Amino acid sequence: MLAIEITKPGPPSVLQAVERPIPTPQPDEIVIRVAAAGVARADLLQRQGHYPPPQGASDIPGLDVAGTVHSLGAAVQGWKSGDAVCAILTGGGYAEYCRVPAVQALPVPLGWTFAEAATLPENLFTVYDNIVTRGALQAGETILIHGGASGIGTMAIMLARAKGAHPIVTAGSPEKCAACVRIGATHAINYHEDDFVAEAQRLTQSRGVDLILDMVGGRYLDRNLEALAMDGRLAIVATLGGRTATLDIGKLMHKRLRLLGSTMRARPSAAKGQVAAALLRDIWPLLPAKNHIRPIIDSTFPMADARLAHERMEAGANIGKVVLLAPYVHGL
Repeated sequence: MLAIEITKPGPPSVLQAVERPIPTPQPDEIVIRVAAAGVARADLLQRQGHYPPPQGASDIPGLDVAGTVHSLGAAVQGWKSGDAVCAILTGGGYAEYCRVPAVQALPVPLGWTFAEAATLPENLFTVYDNIVTRGALQAGETILIHGGASGIGTMAIMLARAKGAHPIVTAGSPEKCAACVRIGATHAINYHEDDFVAEAQRLTQSRGVDLILDMVGGRYLDRNLEALAMDGRLAIVATLGGRTATLDIGKLMHKRLRLLGSTMRARPSAAKGQVAAALLRDIWPLLPAKNHIRPIIDSTFPMADARLAHERMEAGANIGKVVLLAPYVHGL
C-alpha cells in the first residue's frame, strides 16, 4: 500500500511516499481502506519532531480517516466488510489502509462523502469531550474559541450552536473573522487588531465568558482568566503559545474558576470508545441534515502530495479542515 512516512524531523519536504504492507487487524480491530484522511496540527508537530506517537502507535502520521471496512479481527462485532466508517486514530491515517480499535469507529453519516466524513473524528472527539463532557457547556452560555478558523475552531463553533450556546471566536485576519461569522460565530475578534479580553468583556456586558476553548496555552493563560466569568471554565487542548505560564491562584479562587487540560491521542481505546458512544447518541442524529454541524473543508490534496497540505497549514492559510484523498478517490 501507499503510505506517507516522516523520513526525519524537519520541513514538509521530509514527508515521503513509500510502500508498506497492508496491516492485519488484531482481534478487537478493523482495517479500513482509507478514502480520505484529515490533516491535523498534531501531524505538523509530529513531523517537526515535537509530538512523537505514543508507544505502540504507527509512525505514519494521521489521526482521522474515512473509508470502508476492509477486514475485521475475530472479536469485532457490529461491523462488516464494506461498511462506510470514519475513525479517530493514534496514527497511521496517511496510508491506503490503516488499523484501528473497532470502538473508535463510527458510521459515515448519511449524505456525507468520505472527504466530508474525514473532517469529523479528530475535531469532533476533541471538541465534544472538552466543551460538552468536561466543559459542561449549557444552552444560553457564551464560549470563547481561540483559533476559530482552524478545523478544531470551526467544529467548536458549530457544536456550540447545536447546543444553544453563543460562540465568540478569535482569528488572525478579516477574512478568517468573516468566515467564522458565516459558519455561526456570533462575533469574531481579530487578535492582531483588538484585545480579546477587552472585547470579550464588552460583548458580555462586563460579565465575561462562561467557557474558553484554548489552543494557545501558556502565553494566553492569564488573559484567559481575565476573560472568564464567575464560575467559568478554561479547557486547554494545545500549547501553541508555550507549555508554561505563571498562574494567579488568587484570581482562580476569587472567580471560582475551573482549569481543564486534556489530550485525546494518548488515551486508551476504551476511553475513546466512550467518547464515540456519546457522539453516536448525541451528535450523529444531527449530521444527515448538515444543518447544525456540516463539513467545512478548506482544501483537498492527493495523499502523495501530503507535503503540500502541510505547507498550507503551516502558513496558517486554511479555514476549516485540510483533507488528503487516497489515489483511488483522487483518480491518480
